[in-house]
Amino acid sequence: MSEAFDEQLMAAVKRRRAVVNAEIPDEIPAEDPERLWSAARHLLDAGGKRLRPTVLMMVAEALTDADPETVDYRSFETLTGGEVDLVRAAVSVEIVHTFTLIHDDIMDDDDLRRGVEAVHEVYDEEMAIIAGDTLYAKAFDLMLNAGATPERTNRALELLTETCTKICVGQALDVDFETRREVLPDEYLEMIDHKTAVLYGASAGIPAILMGADQDTVESVYRFGRQVGQAFQIQDDVLDLTTPSEKLGKRRGSDLIEGKQTIITVHARDQGVDVDSLLPDEGEITEADVDDAVAILEAAGSIDYARDMAQELVVNGKAHLRTLPDNEVRRYLSGIADYLIERDY
Repeated sequence: MSEAFDEQLMAAVKRRRAVVNAEIPDEIPAEDPERLWSAARHLLDAGGKRLRPTVLMMVAEALTDADPETVDYRSFETLTGGEVDLVRAAVSVEIVHTFTLIHDDIMDDDDLRRGVEAVHEVYDEEMAIIAGDTLYAKAFDLMLNAGATPERTNRALELLTETCTKICVGQALDVDFETRREVLPDEYLEMIDHKTAVLYGASAGIPAILMGADQDTVESVYRFGRQVGQAFQIQDDVLDLTTPSEKLGKRRGSDLIEGKQTIITVHARDQGVDVDSLLPDEGEITEADVDDAVAILEAAGSIDYARDMAQELVVNGKAHLRTLPDNEVRRYLSGIADYLIERDY
């Protein structure tokens, strides 16, 4: 990306993030019991890139050639003349993402997320579980009341339901992999496709459904989201090892410390690296220990292998954007795909 386009893209993402951030308090208000809703809002209030809701909004804009400067996301005109509340749909996918983070942190016993204490650290595990469940239910309520026609609402809910089920399957696979010494590359890709990529797919496919796009278009943008979502997760695997903790918002090397399988460790094993011995078995694991492990993985070519795979997925994913009208917002979506693997946190 050129520097000028990069600045335009970041401004475009920031503008849509601001729309979502402004509406979250209205869509997820502080109600009784206060402690529950405070826990549910904890990570949402901590911020985040809001990439999934941004993708959702941009797909709708690209499809309809909407003017980003004047568009009313609360009354967004569809391809057939009706209107939908695009903000509710956008917040819906964001809180699905947030509920998975809350539960993920509990299972991994991670104490930091987005630079703040994890929900279970602040409120206890029981309340964190309930807060995650509450967000899960709220996501469907928002999508149900986004104002689309009954047929389109049903299709959007069907995709959201399918997505949430696959996310749980992906999480189960991730947990299972921790008990296995060897995982094949295709198995790993299946896991991240379910755990991470399907929500990006839904974020791109749902607005096409709500806008009344034809099925070929819905499927194309869904594939775009799904492939760049896989690339996003692979880049996360890279960043977990290469980005300082203070910038990452959680401890660097946490995946390796917790014994998680990533495409990096899968590749390293194939190169003969004893992944299980990369970190000390006893005592506190230091930054120097993580540095040493990363050096071994780099020497094996495993980190470059992951980066190359992510790049290929993005190239393939962007090809599916050709189904959209050739306009500025489509170029922003392509830029977001590139950003997903160029970001450093």
